[in-house]
Amino acid sequence: MKRIAVFASGGGTDFQSVIDANESEKFCEIACLITSKDGIGAIERAHKHGISTAVFSKKEYPDIEQLYAELKCFLNIRRIDYIVLAGWLKIIPESFIKSFEDRIINIHPSLIPAFCGAGYYGLKVHQAVIDYGAKVSGCTVHFVNEVPDGGAIIAQSAVEVENSDTAETLQQKVLKKEHELLPYCVKKLCLGLIEKRGRAVKIN
Repeated sequence: MKRIAVFASGGGTDFQSVIDANESEKFCEIACLITSKDGIGAIERAHKHGISTAVFSKKEYPDIEQLYAELKCFLNIRRIDYIVLAGWLKIIPESFIKSFEDRIINIHPSLIPAFCGAGYYGLKVHQAVIDYGAKVSGCTVHFVNEVPDGGAIIAQSAVEVENSDTAETLQQKVLKKEHELLPYCVKKLCLGLIEKRGRAVKIN
């Protein structure tokens, strides 16, 4: 059974969706939760379900490369097969990504390639969608490469943007889709049912 590490920086609702799906139908071992700071909701969720946690805070390291070098060793010792970014808001250096090439996936709250990349996170994404006047938004699960939100797309799920929507209401609609799409993609990945050739991704 594949072992995954989940990276989270906040409340951990996407993390919870993977926990719940995996407890319903065991498809992986959630070996650990990695966070960028202590005292966040994701850690509470991990402890409630008996999942080990580790904090890798930027302020504890001389530079970002050193942080991720130690994180790489931490994950390798624990024989991690895949990394799932579930609300991870920190920069990941290319050296780390190369070490886990095609083994890191991320969920982003828009339909990539729209409203993504540097600076697009949290409510900022949904406000940008509304300000632009887009009629459809959603979420995307993709492989992670050296370009922010630029990796090959695995799957997407859409929602309608209504005239009455605010950034907050749109965020809630998209979150519901995230909580379905992320566990689905993690399951397919861990069961070996995702084929990637360049930017073309096929789910079996």
